[in-house]
This record gives sequence, C-alpha cells and structure tokens, in this order.
Amino acid sequence: MGQMKTKIVKLDTHKSNIAKIKEAAALVDTGGLVAFPTETVYGIACRVKYDSLTKLDNLKGRDPNKYYTLHIGQKSDVRKYVPTVRIRAQKLINKAWPGPLTIVFELDDQDMDRQQARLNNEVFESLYKDNSIGIRCPDNPIASILLRLTHNPVVAPSANITGRTPAGDAEQVLAQFSGQIELLLDAGPCKYKESSTVVKIGKKNLEILRPGVYSQAELEKMSEVKFLFVCTGNTCRSPMAVGIFRKYLAKKLQCEVDHLDRMGYKVSSAGIMNTSGWPASAEAIAACAAKGIDIKAHKSRTLSRELVEENDFIFAMGQIHSERVTSLSPEAVSKCALLAENEEIADPIGQPQSIYNNCAELIEEAVKKRISGLVI
Repeated sequence: MGQMKTKIVKLDTHKSNIAKIKEAAALVDTGGLVAFPTETVYGIACRVKYDSLTKLDNLKGRDPNKYYTLHIGQKSDVRKYVPTVRIRAQKLINKAWPGPLTIVFELDDQDMDRQQARLNNEVFESLYKDNSIGIRCPDNPIASILLRLTHNPVVAPSANITGRTPAGDAEQVLAQFSGQIELLLDAGPCKYKESSTVVKIGKKNLEILRPGVYSQAELEKMSEVKFLFVCTGNTCRSPMAVGIFRKYLAKKLQCEVDHLDRMGYKVSSAGIMNTSGWPASAEAIAACAAKGIDIKAHKSRTLSRELVEENDFIFAMGQIHSERVTSLSPEAVSKCALLAENEEIADPIGQPQSIYNNCAELIEEAVKKRISGLVI
C-alpha cells in the first residue's frame, strides 16, 4: 500500500462532532479506511465491498478467508441481517447491546436464502459464512454516529496488525498505521482497552469464541430466558402450567426436562394471594402425574414486583392475575398475557378430580400453542 498522509481529527466526547464524523462516514463510503474509537479498542471502519476489504486485509496482514464482524449503529439494525432472532439471542441483545459484545448468529437455510435475495452479492458473500454472521453494536457515541451515517454496511476489526496488540488509544493506532489509513478519529483512550467478547449463540448452547470484557458466567446470566405463570394461590393452575410447560419446552429443545436450567431457560410460578410454602394440591399433582409430570416438589410463593421485573414472559390464568402483574409493574404490560390467549382458565380449587383433569387439558392445549410460537 502506497504511503499517504493520515488525517487526524481530534474529537471532544462532550460536544457534538456530527460534521467531523459525517466527513469520516463519507470517506468510508468512498472506500477509505477510517480508525475510530469504541468502548473496547480502536477499530478500522471499512465498507463491505471487495476492493475495500482487500485493502483492509493487506493493511492488517490478515488471511482473506477469515470473515470480519459487521458493526451496526443501533441494535434494531440486527433484523436487516438476521431475520429470525432466537429468544436467548434477543435477551442477550436487550441486555448487552450496545456494548462490548460480538454475537455470532446462526441462520437456518431459509433465512440464508432470504438474505441472499435481499442483499447484494458482495455484502452477502463477505458477511455470511457457514450459515452464520458476526455482529457488534458498540457502546460509544462516536462509533454509533459514524456507523449510522454510513450508507454501506461496515466492518470494523481492531486497529492492529494481525498478531499484535489492538490499539487502545490514538497513539497506538498511529504507531502501526500512520500513513496507511486515510483518517483517524482521535477521542482519547478507550474505556476498556481490551477486545469485545465474541459469543456464538445457537439453539442449544452459548459458546465463547474469544474471551473479552464479558465472562462466560455474565453472558449465561444475561441470556437467561425466564417464564412466569401466575394464578391465585399458586397451588393448582400455575404449578400445573409450570410442569406442563417444562415438558413441552424440553421437547422443543430436544433435551431432558432437568437440563432446561443449564440451557438457559427458567420456568416458575407465583400467586397473587399472600401465601408461601404451600405444596401443590393433591388433585393438581394427580392431574400432572397422569401426563407423566411430577410437581410434588412445588412450594407456593407470592407474586412480587421483583418477580414481575425479572421475568421475560408472564402468562396469567385470568384477567385479575394479569391486572395484578401490571399494577406491580406497569412496564410489564408488553410481556404479560393470558395463557389461553383471550380466554380465562377457571380455578378448579375445591372441585372433583375430573375438573382438575379438565383444567390440566386446557392448560396443556394453551401451552402447546405458546411453545409453538416461541423462536428458540
């Protein structure tokens, strides 16, 4: 690569830098390479076109068969590149983006066909490999604005020659690339000065491909999907719903029921009455046992605001339960619904075993519909 003069643009993180960043975005769109800060390390912005990517490969001394990570300016942009986002991946997006995390998404053949038809050939062939794509949404205002101002998809590997330490400040960028990149946006040192964690999240597990800011334990916790079932006393309907839901969720995941927790799925229940520690009713236990489900270990607990806020999906047996959920946390309205859609599941308490059995049938039918609608 021929020598050029690298233009250095100093930015104040406490002021608007739109005009200067717009200039950098325009340069990226015309094929230039621009170093810019993220919260982890400095990156090199490059448009997704063959000629620019070849220039980037040569600059970094990188194997052209290795794929770069797409960088997006806002997390909603992920849907342009991953049509079907599974619920654990969505939970991770909600919790960790924008932030120091690169997510490798797995796509099925149908979504790959959809993307090939939707995107131009250069973009599709440069970003997708083995039915997967790596995406990062950085938590740095300069990076976010730059990525939103470009008119092309942008990859942004760390600003370092392959095998050397990524640059945590502008001086380290210049030490490796002065005279070889068109522009450097200098906003001082990066927050973390270490690379983003790269995680691959599929249907059954979460695998760290590159250690970074986040640990395995932190990512497991952030991607955990929690389901909560709510009834009145938490001794009949909601315990049965938990047992039945766990059975069909395990079936969908093709795993043992006892493995659901380690796969990142938590299923629990609560009641709106102020009771705790009560076992499931004998009739509820019998109704579930007839379906091969054991709920004998259940102990009741009282619905709380904390429970409402920590769960991702809340299914109520009746309208009174749904109203109690949203009275505890008004924001929960978007994640709370009647289990049987527009119908209530009546309380069988004090009724004969046959009524409990019918209740279990209604719950099972509703659970099957809910499970079928989950993108896992």
